[in-house]
Amino acid sequence: MRVFNFSAGPSVLPLQVLERAAAEMTDANGTGQSVMEMSHRSKDYKPIIEKTEALLRELMGIPANYKVLFLQGGASLQFAMIPLNLAASDIPGDEKTAAYIDTGVWSDKAIVEGSKYAKVEVRASSKDKAYTYIPQAPAPKTGDAYYHITLNNTIVGTKWDTLPETGSVPLISDISSCILSEPLDVSKFGILYAGAQKNLGPAGVTVVIIREDLVGHAPDWTPIMLRYDTHVAEGSMFNTPPCYCIYMIGLVLDWIKDLGGVEVVAKLNHEKADLFYSYLDASQMFYSPVDKQFRSLMNIPFIITEQDEAKKLEMETRFVKEAAAAGLMNLAGHRLVGGMRASIYNAMPIKGVRALIDFMKKFEGC
Repeated sequence: MRVFNFSAGPSVLPLQVLERAAAEMTDANGTGQSVMEMSHRSKDYKPIIEKTEALLRELMGIPANYKVLFLQGGASLQFAMIPLNLAASDIPGDEKTAAYIDTGVWSDKAIVEGSKYAKVEVRASSKDKAYTYIPQAPAPKTGDAYYHITLNNTIVGTKWDTLPETGSVPLISDISSCILSEPLDVSKFGILYAGAQKNLGPAGVTVVIIREDLVGHAPDWTPIMLRYDTHVAEGSMFNTPPCYCIYMIGLVLDWIKDLGGVEVVAKLNHEKADLFYSYLDASQMFYSPVDKQFRSLMNIPFIITEQDEAKKLEMETRFVKEAAAAGLMNLAGHRLVGGMRASIYNAMPIKGVRALIDFMKKFEGC
């Protein structure tokens, strides 16, 4: 029996995609071999990566002056690659200043890593209220190398409702948990990056979308694998890429296109999120801790109203266990914040959200 998987990542994939991958496992595109077995430089694999990039460009409306890269190391490696390529210097102490907005655990990790290679300044933070809102973003300063935000905060369940205005300073964003969830104007950004395992495909590949003028500025000492120009020059083929993961992204993109594109997906996502938030707002037992203006479409943390902490923890543990027995998996909140969390990515059907709400109503009535 297939369960409803609410994991924040690796996360649920569309059933149609999994079934197609299974059917093509030993014979992809009539080649008589699995994608797992193909040389990344073969005539059989080249159309796969080219098609995947073309579909991503089409669905996201990526302008021609942006490069698309399929890299490894997750979004966490991008925390280092971005400052290395945009702000680091050949002269110690001559690093450029980079602006960051702190909206949660992943933005904080980006700040810590960025500080090793750039003069990082945290211009605003929502830490004062446990990251339950998005702070007002000030304008960049003259000379800023870039301006970094995390568009959707997976752990705390917030998202930017309005992008900061950064003028000529490149706006950089981690979009790991919201890529392709709703339309996004790529031209407003200098770099977008996303680990695939949340809303795009299996773990193992990271998509980087970078404006051409931001390529080629890494200092000479930058390791060759951490230079964007290395991967741009070789079309993501400098070394063996995560071939099968890229193929799986292509299948997910096919699925999105068949649904009608990102606009249709966004409508479905809003319907799912509205349904779940409406239940939480009316519930006597569960509530969302996030400011309504900044609630995520993709990741919805929720908390039990019980004031006694020991009893509350017991109830949360029982909830997660009983939900799993009912086929509602991976609902425990992140270990750093506790509570519960439902990640309702593109591949989560609305019947999964309805099943969760029905279970919560029964739990509440016990």
